[in-house]
Amino acid sequence: MNKQKISLFVLLVLAFASVKADEGMWLLQLMKEQHSIDMMKKQGLLLEADDVYNPNGVSLKDAVGIFGGGCTGEIISSEGLILTNHHCGYDAIQQHSSVDHDYLTDGFWAKNRKEEIPTPGLAFTYIERIEDITDLVNTQIKEGKTTVIGSYTNGYLTKLADQLLAKSNLKGKPGISAQALPFYAGNKYYLMFKKRYSDVRMVAAPPSAIGKFGGETDNWMWPRHTGDFSMFRIYADANGEPAEYSPNNVPLKCKKHLTISLKGVQEGDYAMVMGFPGRTSRYLTASEVKERMEAQNAPRIRVRGARQDVLIAEMNKSDKVRIQYASKYARSCNYWKNSIGMNKAIVDNKVIETKFAQENKFIEFAKSKGNQEYMDVVKKIDDDISKISASEYQATCFQEVFLGGIEFGTPYLLCDTLKTALDKNDKVLAASMIEKMKKSYSQIHNKDYDHEVDRKVAKALLPLYAEMIPAEQRPAIYSVIEKEFKGDYNKFVDACYDNSIFANQANFDRFIKSPSKSALEKDLMVKYVRAKYDKLKELSEGSKSLSESLALLHKTYVRGLNEMKEPVPSYPDANFTLRLTYGNVKSYDPKDGVHYKYFTTMKGIMEKEDPNNREFTVPAKLKELYNNKDFGRYAMKNGEMPVCFLSTNDITGGNSGSPVINGKGQLIGAAFDGNWESLSGDINFNNDLQRCICVDIRYVLFIVEKLGNSKHLVDEMTIEE
Repeated sequence: MNKQKISLFVLLVLAFASVKADEGMWLLQLMKEQHSIDMMKKQGLLLEADDVYNPNGVSLKDAVGIFGGGCTGEIISSEGLILTNHHCGYDAIQQHSSVDHDYLTDGFWAKNRKEEIPTPGLAFTYIERIEDITDLVNTQIKEGKTTVIGSYTNGYLTKLADQLLAKSNLKGKPGISAQALPFYAGNKYYLMFKKRYSDVRMVAAPPSAIGKFGGETDNWMWPRHTGDFSMFRIYADANGEPAEYSPNNVPLKCKKHLTISLKGVQEGDYAMVMGFPGRTSRYLTASEVKERMEAQNAPRIRVRGARQDVLIAEMNKSDKVRIQYASKYARSCNYWKNSIGMNKAIVDNKVIETKFAQENKFIEFAKSKGNQEYMDVVKKIDDDISKISASEYQATCFQEVFLGGIEFGTPYLLCDTLKTALDKNDKVLAASMIEKMKKSYSQIHNKDYDHEVDRKVAKALLPLYAEMIPAEQRPAIYSVIEKEFKGDYNKFVDACYDNSIFANQANFDRFIKSPSKSALEKDLMVKYVRAKYDKLKELSEGSKSLSESLALLHKTYVRGLNEMKEPVPSYPDANFTLRLTYGNVKSYDPKDGVHYKYFTTMKGIMEKEDPNNREFTVPAKLKELYNNKDFGRYAMKNGEMPVCFLSTNDITGGNSGSPVINGKGQLIGAAFDGNWESLSGDINFNNDLQRCICVDIRYVLFIVEKLGNSKHLVDEMTIEE
């Protein structure tokens, strides 16, 4: 009888799951408990659960890690070779580029290990172990040892992670750290042990005309023809342990790497993506969706658009500036366009209406349970949103202008300490502060900063902020602009960028030769930065109590929604932790009379070519390979060269670079984008429209071997024809 009940339960789960089988960023550690392995097999998986995730052994999970600080990468050889996206490696490619060595334009191909370039600041991080600490956290909450609620941690989870690491058998091991995080809005907690390798070297990157083909025009769009990939390698010490860069380090002997399939993809083929999705908000109420549109997306669109107009104009004038600002411009554009697309998709896909329907259904569920807490929670969330939306709008404007827009600033706290030292005639302290100021000056005027470009950005953004924010809510520096410069933003900016101690080397050298308190007090940029951080503190403190309240309410709402869905399993919102999503290769119909097939070929590259548009130029060698049909073993059966394909996998930012894996556990591509029609997907998954855009592994290897003349890289991979 019990076995019959269990079987019936599994059948119910499978039946419900088949309605939206592709939605879900699933936790690998709950795969067996939530029966997701059964659902994956129904879709076409040929592996067992332990092949995918094995807490006591080696599995696919051990070939995937965090690339840098916000992407995913996968290991594709036993010697630490990493595959990720071109746009994920873009910072590193730009970091190594100059007018003389323009790897952004020309690409980079290391012909041997000695040519692989060390990349300071870049790391690759594995997940060593995952532990459920829910009971421990809940016990400490009941005992009053913490007030942790939802995603608001008050530093408690960081301390707890450090304490648990100190008690574990991983204590003191190289590269190991621990991170404790809430899931399901604080209804569960997990501890992740991580192993970070900090010697990561650049190995291969196609020219941007391939790696960013289509540029911002094609970003978030299908059909796509972008070879969005780059390759790096992990180096370790002689024992295979993490170590800072040393010429004595050697390629890491990896315990797991992905086998590559050259068989290609067909409509309906099983596809799964393992990676680190950054952030989703699938449990928002309708009022919160509206707030996202109006208080976050709308101001972000306006401010970033203004800044980007300045940057692209300057980049088009100078190769030096183009290289300096390439990565900054790309990062800014990415979520500028995403915000535009999200607001449009929320309307087109009737997301707010869907959320209202969900809320009504939830209230009926709460009534049927007689649960007053559930009955009241949506209204309480809406009440808090009505109080916080104005400050959220203000915070977004502030973030985009002063933290993400204008770069120039001064270390005003160092300046304050130096003033104190000068007052007290403390020569030792003064000398110490001046040395720190020298370091700060070099950080401000780094190789990727152009003072004149940033001057123009400031002239564009300061008056724009004044248009968007009432006078009484602006930082105090606006009063200075009004009183001392009669509201002339250009004059204020020029005064700062010409006369500040930190504006140029001559000013700085003159000051440190004879530092004075009066010079620091008169410095307009010091006043500007002080006003900026005073306003930031005010905004942070003003939203703290409401943020706590909302976190607690969401903990209740998410718990209730998950109960309402039972027996169908639920997944938590993305929070840049290891997840798995599964689905199939699939075309889609974005609107009436339009059909998008599931793959693209090099024919589309040639059709899009525009020599007068940097986004659509085609390298001469690529055209030669195409015209000669010199595709080697990477072509499809009909002789065409594949470029990209679509799957129904549920992804978001952070999944960039994630491996796309077939039913046998083999690599078939790398995820790099979502599609325009479903950019509301971070809030509400649309089963008909949501697609993951992937670069075909055959195109990757074709470019590496034929265009990059780097067959030695292909030879170190494990490939199945």
